[in-house]
Amino acid sequence: MEILELENFLPYRLYRLADAVSREFSTIYRERHGLTRPEWRTLSGLGQRGTMTATALGEQSAMHKTKVSRAVAELERRRWLTRTADENDRRVEHLTLTKAGLAAYREMVPLAKAFERELLAKLSASERAAISDGLAALEGALGKG
Repeated sequence: MEILELENFLPYRLYRLADAVSREFSTIYRERHGLTRPEWRTLSGLGQRGTMTATALGEQSAMHKTKVSRAVAELERRRWLTRTADENDRRVEHLTLTKAGLAAYREMVPLAKAFERELLAKLSASERAAISDGLAALEGALGKG
C-alpha cells in the first residue's frame, strides 16, 4: 500500500503555510480593530475595489457566503459600511465603506504592507523571485491568476 506523507504533500504544505501567515497577520488587525479574518477580508476588499456586492466579495476573497454575510453585518453594525439596494434587482445589495470604514482601511494598508515586507525580508532575492514565479505558475495552471 502506498502511503501519503501529508507533511510533504504540496497542497497540505501550501494550506499550512497560508494559514500560518494569515494567523500571524491577523494579530495586527485583531489587536488594532478587533476584526476577524472574514471582517478584515471584507474591509480590505471594499477598500481596494470600492463598491461591491456580497457575491463579488465572496468570490474575490474565497469566502463562503455565510462568512461574508456575518462580516458585512458586523461592519455595518460598526457603521463601517453601508448597503444600497440595486435599482434593477432588489435582491442585490451594493456594499460601500463609510468614512469610518475607509479610515480603518487606510490605517491598515501601511501595516499590511510592512508585514509583507518583513515576511519577504526573511528570504533572499532569489528565494523571493522563486516564490513569486512558482505561485504565478501554479495560479496560471489552475486558472486562478
